[in-house]
Amino acid sequence: MPFQLTINGLSHAVDVDGDTPLLWVLRDVLGMTGTKFGCGMALCGACTVHVDDTAVRSCITTVDSVGDSRITTIEAIGTTPAGKKIQQAWLAHDVPQCGYCQSGQIMSASALLASKPRPTDADIDEAMSGNICRCGTYVRIRDAIKLAAQSGG
Repeated sequence: MPFQLTINGLSHAVDVDGDTPLLWVLRDVLGMTGTKFGCGMALCGACTVHVDDTAVRSCITTVDSVGDSRITTIEAIGTTPAGKKIQQAWLAHDVPQCGYCQSGQIMSASALLASKPRPTDADIDEAMSGNICRCGTYVRIRDAIKLAAQSGG
């Protein structure tokens, strides 16, 4: 089936089954490999993207459920005010270790900061729950989110 998707501000025509996960449309059809496959069950957060500014797990989001929504991936998150702050804070705190989970972590943190510019520890815990980092960089992730929130704007 043909679908017209708005991804990172650009229109993309894809011809896939409606029940195809958005993750595979991004990675396999459009070649946008920044969004990672982790578990395929929305448990790890590696595949997180924004759909209309809300963090969603693209591994369980079907392409037919997206409709006319705006999709933002890690490739363009730095063009948003919250995403730019998060990316700068990630670098300042040297957050990544192996890096595999980081696109999902950044996408979840950016959605949090966009909706709550001054998140509490509880807000951070809630927004980042379900984003797994096998390297255990959680302390640096939390510190980076707090730094991004302090950067104002």
